Amino acid sequence: MAIKVYNPTSAGRRNSSVIDYSELTSTIPEKSLCLRIRKSGGRNAFGITTTRFRGGGARKIYRIIDFKRDKDGIPAKVATIEYDPNRDCFISLLNYADGEKRYILSPQGIKVGDEVESGQSCEPKTGNAMPLETIPAGIEIHNIEMTAGQGGKLVRCAGAAAKIVAKEGDWVTIMLPSGEMRMLRKECRATIGQLSNSDHQNISLGKAGRTRHLGRRPHVRGKAQNPVSHPMGGGEGRANGGRDPCSPTGVLAKGGKTRNPRSPSNKRIIRRRRTKKQKQLAL
Repeated sequence: MAIKVYNPTSAGRRNSSVIDYSELTSTIPEKSLCLRIRKSGGRNAFGITTTRFRGGGARKIYRIIDFKRDKDGIPAKVATIEYDPNRDCFISLLNYADGEKRYILSPQGIKVGDEVESGQSCEPKTGNAMPLETIPAGIEIHNIEMTAGQGGKLVRCAGAAAKIVAKEGDWVTIMLPSGEMRMLRKECRATIGQLSNSDHQNISLGKAGRTRHLGRRPHVRGKAQNPVSHPMGGGEGRANGGRDPCSPTGVLAKGGKTRNPRSPSNKRIIRRRRTKKQKQLAL
Protein backbone atom coordinates (compact mmCIF):
# COMPACT_ATOMS: atom_id res chain seq x y z
CA MET A 1 0.00 0.00 0.00
CA ALA A 2 1.50 3.32 -1.13
CA ILE A 3 0.96 6.94 -0.15
CA LYS A 4 -0.19 9.35 -2.84
CA VAL A 5 1.15 12.92 -2.75
CA TYR A 6 -0.63 15.53 -4.87
CA ASN A 7 0.88 18.37 -6.85
CA PRO A 8 0.79 21.62 -4.82
CA THR A 9 -2.07 23.21 -6.78
CA SER A 10 -3.25 24.99 -3.61
CA ALA A 11 -2.06 25.65 -0.07
CA GLY A 12 -4.15 22.75 1.24
CA ARG A 13 -2.84 20.30 -1.36
CA ARG A 14 0.78 21.28 -0.76
CA ASN A 15 1.26 19.32 2.47
CA SER A 16 -1.51 16.71 2.23
CA SER A 17 -1.22 13.03 1.35
CA VAL A 18 -3.62 10.09 1.10
CA ILE A 19 -3.50 6.29 0.89
CA ASP A 20 -3.90 5.21 -2.75
CA TYR A 21 -6.34 2.40 -1.75
CA SER A 22 -5.11 0.15 -4.59
CA GLU A 23 -5.62 -2.86 -2.29
CA LEU A 24 -9.39 -2.33 -2.02
CA THR A 25 -11.69 -4.36 -4.25
CA SER A 26 -15.15 -2.91 -3.46
CA THR A 27 -16.69 0.43 -2.48
CA ILE A 28 -20.21 -0.84 -1.70
CA PRO A 29 -20.62 -2.37 1.79
CA GLU A 30 -22.72 -5.45 2.56
CA LYS A 31 -26.13 -3.98 3.45
CA SER A 32 -27.09 -6.73 5.90
CA LEU A 33 -23.99 -5.96 8.02
CA CYS A 34 -24.47 -2.17 8.21
CA LEU A 35 -26.04 0.06 10.86
CA ARG A 36 -26.82 3.77 10.88
CA ILE A 37 -25.48 5.29 14.10
CA ARG A 38 -26.57 8.72 15.22
CA LYS A 39 -23.79 11.10 16.30
CA SER A 40 -23.74 12.70 19.74
CA GLY A 41 -21.49 15.68 18.96
CA GLY A 42 -19.84 15.20 22.35
CA ARG A 43 -23.13 15.79 24.21
CA ASN A 44 -24.90 13.62 26.76
CA ALA A 45 -28.63 12.79 27.01
CA PHE A 46 -29.33 16.25 28.46
CA GLY A 47 -27.65 18.04 25.55
CA ILE A 48 -24.73 19.20 27.71
CA THR A 49 -21.24 19.07 26.16
CA THR A 50 -19.22 16.48 28.07
CA THR A 51 -16.44 16.08 25.48
CA ARG A 52 -15.14 19.26 23.90
CA PHE A 53 -14.08 19.83 20.29
CA ARG A 54 -16.34 17.20 18.70
CA GLY A 55 -19.08 17.67 16.14
CA GLY A 56 -19.90 17.76 12.43
CA GLY A 57 -17.96 15.48 10.12
CA ALA A 58 -18.95 13.25 7.25
CA ARG A 59 -21.82 10.80 7.74
CA LYS A 60 -20.69 7.26 8.50
CA ILE A 61 -22.34 3.87 8.24
CA TYR A 62 -21.15 1.42 10.87
CA ARG A 63 -20.04 -2.02 9.67
CA ILE A 64 -20.68 -4.89 12.11
CA ILE A 65 -17.31 -6.59 12.66
CA ASP A 66 -16.91 -10.18 13.86
CA PHE A 67 -14.37 -9.77 16.69
CA LYS A 68 -15.21 -13.17 18.24
CA ARG A 69 -14.40 -15.38 15.22
CA ASP A 70 -16.42 -18.19 16.81
CA LYS A 71 -17.68 -19.92 13.64
CA ASP A 72 -15.49 -23.01 14.02
CA GLY A 73 -14.83 -25.68 11.43
CA ILE A 74 -16.58 -23.87 8.56
CA PRO A 75 -14.23 -22.49 5.88
CA ALA A 76 -14.86 -19.02 4.44
CA LYS A 77 -13.63 -17.28 1.31
CA VAL A 78 -12.55 -13.65 1.21
CA ALA A 79 -15.09 -11.91 -1.05
CA THR A 80 -13.93 -8.28 -0.84
CA ILE A 81 -11.43 -6.00 0.90
CA GLU A 82 -13.10 -2.71 1.84
CA TYR A 83 -12.51 0.66 3.48
CA ASP A 84 -14.16 1.23 6.85
CA PRO A 85 -14.72 4.88 7.90
CA ASN A 86 -14.94 3.84 11.57
CA ARG A 87 -11.38 2.45 11.89
CA ASP A 88 -7.94 2.94 10.36
CA CYS A 89 -7.33 -0.65 9.12
CA PHE A 90 -9.23 -2.24 6.23
CA ILE A 91 -11.93 -4.90 6.59
CA SER A 92 -12.61 -8.10 4.67
CA LEU A 93 -15.98 -9.64 3.83
CA LEU A 94 -16.07 -13.40 4.37
CA ASN A 95 -18.53 -15.71 2.61
CA TYR A 96 -18.87 -18.89 4.70
CA ALA A 97 -19.64 -22.26 3.14
CA ASP A 98 -23.05 -22.33 4.84
CA GLY A 99 -24.06 -19.00 3.23
CA GLU A 100 -23.44 -16.63 6.17
CA LYS A 101 -21.49 -13.40 5.64
CA ARG A 102 -19.29 -11.65 8.18
CA TYR A 103 -16.81 -8.77 8.27
CA ILE A 104 -13.38 -9.23 9.89
CA LEU A 105 -10.37 -6.96 10.34
CA SER A 106 -8.24 -7.45 7.23
CA PRO A 107 -4.69 -8.78 7.81
CA GLN A 108 -1.74 -7.63 5.72
CA GLY A 109 -1.29 -9.73 2.58
CA ILE A 110 -4.73 -11.35 2.45
CA LYS A 111 -6.31 -11.44 -1.03
CA VAL A 112 -9.74 -12.00 -2.56
CA GLY A 113 -10.33 -15.71 -3.00
CA ASP A 114 -8.18 -16.76 -0.04
CA GLU A 115 -9.72 -19.27 2.35
CA VAL A 116 -9.70 -18.61 6.11
CA GLU A 117 -11.00 -20.62 9.05
CA SER A 118 -11.32 -20.48 12.80
CA GLY A 119 -11.08 -23.17 15.45
CA GLN A 120 -8.79 -25.36 17.52
CA SER A 121 -7.38 -27.49 14.73
CA CYS A 122 -6.99 -25.07 11.79
CA GLU A 123 -3.64 -24.26 10.19
CA PRO A 124 -1.73 -21.23 11.62
CA LYS A 125 -1.82 -19.10 8.46
CA THR A 126 -2.72 -15.45 7.87
CA GLY A 127 -6.37 -14.70 8.62
CA ASN A 128 -7.09 -17.84 10.65
CA ALA A 129 -8.35 -17.42 14.23
CA MET A 130 -7.14 -19.88 16.87
CA PRO A 131 -6.74 -20.24 20.65
CA LEU A 132 -3.39 -18.95 21.90
CA GLU A 133 -2.36 -22.44 23.06
CA THR A 134 -2.30 -23.75 19.45
CA ILE A 135 -0.47 -20.75 17.91
CA PRO A 136 3.32 -21.27 17.57
CA ALA A 137 5.54 -18.86 19.47
CA GLY A 138 7.01 -15.96 17.47
CA ILE A 139 4.11 -15.62 14.99
CA GLU A 140 2.53 -12.18 14.63
CA ILE A 141 -1.07 -11.99 15.89
CA HIS A 142 -3.84 -9.40 16.27
CA ASN A 143 -7.44 -9.04 17.53
CA ILE A 144 -6.57 -10.77 20.82
CA GLU A 145 -9.14 -11.65 23.47
CA MET A 146 -8.54 -10.75 27.13
CA THR A 147 -11.30 -13.11 28.29
CA ALA A 148 -12.19 -16.27 26.38
CA GLY A 149 -15.35 -15.80 24.30
CA GLN A 150 -15.47 -12.04 24.89
CA GLY A 151 -14.17 -11.05 21.45
CA GLY A 152 -10.90 -9.40 20.46
CA LYS A 153 -9.92 -6.34 22.49
CA LEU A 154 -6.17 -5.93 21.99
CA VAL A 155 -4.17 -4.98 18.85
CA ARG A 156 -6.87 -3.77 16.45
CA CYS A 157 -5.36 -0.66 14.78
CA ALA A 158 -3.72 -0.35 11.36
CA GLY A 159 -0.34 -2.05 10.98
CA ALA A 160 -0.33 -3.42 14.54
CA ALA A 161 0.84 -6.88 15.57
CA ALA A 162 1.72 -8.66 18.81
CA LYS A 163 3.91 -11.73 19.36
CA ILE A 164 3.69 -14.80 21.57
CA VAL A 165 6.78 -14.86 23.80
CA ALA A 166 6.25 -17.87 26.05
CA LYS A 167 3.76 -20.53 27.21
CA GLU A 168 3.58 -21.91 30.73
CA GLY A 169 0.74 -24.03 32.06
CA ASP A 170 -2.63 -22.35 31.44
CA TRP A 171 -1.06 -18.97 30.63
CA VAL A 172 0.47 -17.50 27.47
CA THR A 173 2.75 -14.46 27.53
CA ILE A 174 2.40 -11.99 24.65
CA MET A 175 4.34 -8.84 23.78
CA LEU A 176 2.10 -5.98 22.64
CA PRO A 177 3.14 -3.28 20.12
CA SER A 178 3.69 -0.83 23.01
CA GLY A 179 6.38 -3.12 24.46
CA GLU A 180 4.15 -4.29 27.31
CA MET A 181 4.31 -8.00 28.17
CA ARG A 182 1.08 -9.50 29.45
CA MET A 183 -0.18 -12.95 30.45
CA LEU A 184 -3.45 -14.23 28.97
CA ARG A 185 -5.36 -17.50 29.36
CA LYS A 186 -4.52 -20.15 26.76
CA GLU A 187 -8.22 -20.38 25.73
CA CYS A 188 -8.26 -16.75 24.50
CA ARG A 189 -8.36 -16.43 20.72
CA ALA A 190 -6.25 -14.37 18.35
CA THR A 191 -6.01 -13.96 14.58
CA ILE A 192 -2.79 -14.72 12.71
CA GLY A 193 -0.96 -11.91 10.89
CA GLN A 194 -0.29 -8.19 11.00
CA LEU A 195 -3.17 -5.80 10.37
CA SER A 196 -3.48 -4.01 7.02
CA ASN A 197 -2.91 -0.35 6.06
CA SER A 198 0.38 0.04 7.93
CA ASP A 199 1.07 3.33 6.07
CA HIS A 200 -1.84 5.03 7.84
CA GLN A 201 0.52 6.58 10.41
CA ASN A 202 2.47 8.37 7.63
CA ILE A 203 -0.51 10.29 6.22
CA SER A 204 -0.47 14.09 6.49
CA LEU A 205 -3.94 15.64 6.61
CA GLY A 206 -2.50 18.91 5.28
CA LYS A 207 -5.40 21.24 6.03
CA ALA A 208 -8.00 21.96 8.71
CA GLY A 209 -10.88 20.91 6.45
CA ARG A 210 -9.85 17.25 6.46
CA THR A 211 -9.80 17.29 10.25
CA ARG A 212 -13.34 18.71 10.27
CA HIS A 213 -14.46 15.87 7.97
CA LEU A 214 -13.32 13.47 10.72
CA GLY A 215 -15.66 15.16 13.20
CA ARG A 216 -12.98 17.10 15.10
CA ARG A 217 -13.64 20.76 15.82
CA PRO A 218 -10.90 23.36 16.44
CA HIS A 219 -9.04 22.82 19.70
CA VAL A 220 -8.42 26.10 21.56
CA ARG A 221 -5.41 26.30 23.90
CA GLY A 222 -6.21 27.10 27.51
CA LYS A 223 -3.75 30.00 27.77
CA ALA A 224 -5.34 31.61 24.69
CA GLN A 225 -8.72 31.89 26.47
CA ASN A 226 -10.09 34.42 28.91
CA PRO A 227 -9.62 33.83 32.65
CA VAL A 228 -13.37 33.22 33.06
CA SER A 229 -13.19 30.37 30.55
CA HIS A 230 -10.02 28.54 31.65
CA PRO A 231 -7.68 28.50 34.69
CA MET A 232 -4.70 29.10 32.41
CA GLY A 233 -6.31 32.04 30.60
CA GLY A 234 -5.74 35.75 30.89
CA GLY A 235 -2.60 37.66 31.84
CA GLU A 236 -0.78 40.62 30.34
CA GLY A 237 0.72 39.91 26.93
CA ARG A 238 1.64 36.38 26.00
CA ALA A 239 1.43 34.74 29.41
CA ASN A 240 2.32 31.05 29.75
CA GLY A 241 -0.63 30.08 31.91
CA GLY A 242 0.97 30.77 35.27
CA ARG A 243 0.43 27.22 36.53
CA ASP A 244 0.73 23.55 35.60
CA PRO A 245 -1.25 22.48 32.50
CA CYS A 246 -4.81 21.58 33.43
CA SER A 247 -8.34 21.17 32.11
CA PRO A 248 -11.07 23.88 32.30
CA THR A 249 -12.16 22.32 35.60
CA GLY A 250 -8.63 22.40 37.05
CA VAL A 251 -7.74 18.71 36.63
CA LEU A 252 -4.00 18.34 36.00
CA ALA A 253 -3.28 17.31 32.41
CA LYS A 254 0.21 15.83 32.60
CA GLY A 255 1.96 13.16 34.64
CA GLY A 256 -1.16 11.36 35.87
CA LYS A 257 -1.78 7.65 35.42
CA THR A 258 -4.44 6.81 32.81
CA ARG A 259 -5.09 3.19 33.79
CA ASN A 260 -7.53 2.05 36.44
CA PRO A 261 -5.36 0.89 39.39
CA ARG A 262 -8.12 -1.50 40.51
CA SER A 263 -8.39 -3.37 37.18
CA PRO A 264 -8.12 -7.14 37.84
CA SER A 265 -6.03 -7.67 34.71
CA ASN A 266 -3.20 -5.46 36.04
CA LYS A 267 -1.72 -8.36 38.01
CA ARG A 268 -1.13 -10.19 34.71
CA ILE A 269 1.21 -7.51 33.39
CA ILE A 270 4.81 -8.77 33.47
CA ARG A 271 6.49 -5.69 31.99
CA ARG A 272 4.91 -2.25 31.64
CA ARG A 273 4.83 -0.41 28.33
CA ARG A 274 7.85 1.71 27.59
CA THR A 275 7.72 5.45 28.28
CA LYS A 276 8.81 8.03 25.73
CA LYS A 277 12.12 8.47 27.56
CA GLN A 278 12.78 4.71 27.61
CA LYS A 279 12.09 4.49 23.87
CA GLN A 280 14.61 7.28 23.19
CA LEU A 281 17.26 5.55 25.30
CA ALA A 282 16.68 2.29 23.41
CA LEU A 283 17.47 3.92 20.05
